[in-house]
Amino acid sequence: MNINKLNSLVELYFKKVDEIDGKKPFLKWLKQSKPTYNWEDITEKIFKLSAKIKSLINEGDRCLILSENRPYWLMADISIMNAGGISVPIFTTYSANDYRYILNDCKPSLIIVSNQDQFKKIKKFINNDVKKIISFEKIEADSLLIEDILNENISEKVINKNLKRNMPACIIYTSGTSGNPKGVVLSHGGILSNCEGAVELLEPLVNKKNPVFLTWLPLSHSYEHTVQFIQIIVGAKVFYAESLEKLISNMGSAKPTIMTAVPRFYQNLFTKININFEKQTGFKKKLINQTLNLGKKILKKERLNLREKIMNFLCDKLVRNKIRSQFGGNLQAFVSGGGALDQNIGEFLNAVGLPTLQGYGLTEASPVVSCNLPNLVKVETVGPPFRTNKVKISDDGEILIRGENVMLGYWNLKEDTEKVIKDGWLYTGDIGELDKNNYLKITDRKKDIIVNLGGDNISPSKIENILCLNENIKQSLVYGDKKNYLVALIVTEKEINNEQIKEILENINKNLTLVEKIKKFVLINEEFTINNGMLTPTLKLKRKEIIKNYKQQLENLY
Repeated sequence: MNINKLNSLVELYFKKVDEIDGKKPFLKWLKQSKPTYNWEDITEKIFKLSAKIKSLINEGDRCLILSENRPYWLMADISIMNAGGISVPIFTTYSANDYRYILNDCKPSLIIVSNQDQFKKIKKFINNDVKKIISFEKIEADSLLIEDILNENISEKVINKNLKRNMPACIIYTSGTSGNPKGVVLSHGGILSNCEGAVELLEPLVNKKNPVFLTWLPLSHSYEHTVQFIQIIVGAKVFYAESLEKLISNMGSAKPTIMTAVPRFYQNLFTKININFEKQTGFKKKLINQTLNLGKKILKKERLNLREKIMNFLCDKLVRNKIRSQFGGNLQAFVSGGGALDQNIGEFLNAVGLPTLQGYGLTEASPVVSCNLPNLVKVETVGPPFRTNKVKISDDGEILIRGENVMLGYWNLKEDTEKVIKDGWLYTGDIGELDKNNYLKITDRKKDIIVNLGGDNISPSKIENILCLNENIKQSLVYGDKKNYLVALIVTEKEINNEQIKEILENINKNLTLVEKIKKFVLINEEFTINNGMLTPTLKLKRKEIIKNYKQQLENLY
């Protein structure tokens, strides 16, 4: 498929439909026992839903999608665009204030909602702009039930040929680590360009067998939203996971070849496997150590001698194969995005037989900018930039991006758009460098840098990642802007006292520079979660919110 010749995401879908066997399995929700939908099923439903939406909206109208991941989500997204609307996917985990803000900001004329639980979240913010509501399940409101729409007969099956690459495809609201979410307007061409770069990267992974994806990250997130079009291009079978808690067991039943997730998932995975490793003794323990040592040598392209090759063969058979089988046995790659993956975790997972490719992107770039290559993983980097966009480093170290994948702008925020897009370059707010292989390394986030009283620039996220590698520390936040030393909030994994944490910190501090050392800390009982407003929907710390909540305890440490 020649992606750069396509006009829209709608054209992409129907082009694939022409190429693929309509009876081939396509979408399956693991929460339901319903059989897998094939390509024919979904295409028939898209035609019917498109026709209904077209009768309800005007061209360019915003259409909100509020639903957990399920086959109808993808179907609704494509149907909205085919009907001439702009898709506005939103998280099911937003706060009431976020829902109010978004509905007032984008003024949708149509809302597609999955069920009563989701409808309750936005019910009181629905105003006269909304002409109609479509629901996947029955809700307590005047809505069109999707099953009724799909049972209707339509006179003709229409594919929208008027869409162009420079037209808006969707508005994706950033998860907002501070302040209100911003509506990022992404074009058809922007997402298509991103898919083109991603498919080139995935080619060696998807050509080996029929690709299978397990999707957990919300489809309302720009990363997973674009991934669904990559899944279409490669003709994948897609499983929608039940929940984060059931992700490992879902992997066992879905047997994915590729899976995308955020660093928090890989951190949990690292902790679980490591706890199991720590319990082993004798020969098993020696074998595990060899697996890690040899795996890291292979990762760094170091040559193995004959004895090491034999030992590595045993490690493959007795350790790595067992680990791979726990995750379905077919995994070609984990792809990590949406935040920084700790280098130790990346090395560990690759060494134990779970290939993990770290990438980098942001919603404003549709969203992927770069990713490690399957045959050359440099875990301390986020890989080389996609061929479809350009990356350069400004004089002060900021990463700048140029290409069709750069957003059209922020919805209703002209000044904010002009602050981040200058002369066609997107100013990311991330600090980084390109190495001799043109691999991009992220060294910090401009606005998250702590500047201490001595004028030193310190990365809080780097130290937080190191703290959370300890199995007793579940979450942490490092604080110390305009202070003469750093302190931390610490959420523990299990019952543990101050003295034990003090001892853990003393050991961690030995490997930190003088200005990075944590001098004091506060143990807190409450975990940072999406529900209490301290994590974004993609599990990043809402620093501003956490600091506001614990300001007094933090200041008491000075």
